[in-house]
Amino acid sequence: MDEVIRARGHEHVTATHQSTLEFTSDDYLTPAGDCILGIDADRVPTDFDVAFVTACQNRDATITATIETDAHRHVITGSGHPDLSFENERSLVVRTSDYVDDRTVMVGAEGAAADVDRDLIDALSAGASVTLTLSVE
Repeated sequence: MDEVIRARGHEHVTATHQSTLEFTSDDYLTPAGDCILGIDADRVPTDFDVAFVTACQNRDATITATIETDAHRHVITGSGHPDLSFENERSLVVRTSDYVDDRTVMVGAEGAAADVDRDLIDALSAGASVTLTLSVE
């Protein structure tokens, strides 16, 4: 089961955060947003299908985030959690920790923004279009 989010990069994408990775529907990014990979996202957690949300609320669920531009691809895998609510109307966050808030879409991720392929980050900082596909098993 998949959810697909389309966004774009921005000149301030640095992707240096060690424990999170974020996509936002905001159409801007400040230099402080060191976990944000994509802005102007066309979908947010409240848009996700109920069946997808329910599947992610299983602690045994494996969630995969595939981040793709025209020339680059990076995959991060993590886990579901019973407290994932998918109630945020603005942004979604992948976390290496087990912390959950209304933006969290995955916990226990094997990587964060700082771990994403640097060629992909360079493309995003040049404003490339990006697709985030969240898959749950």
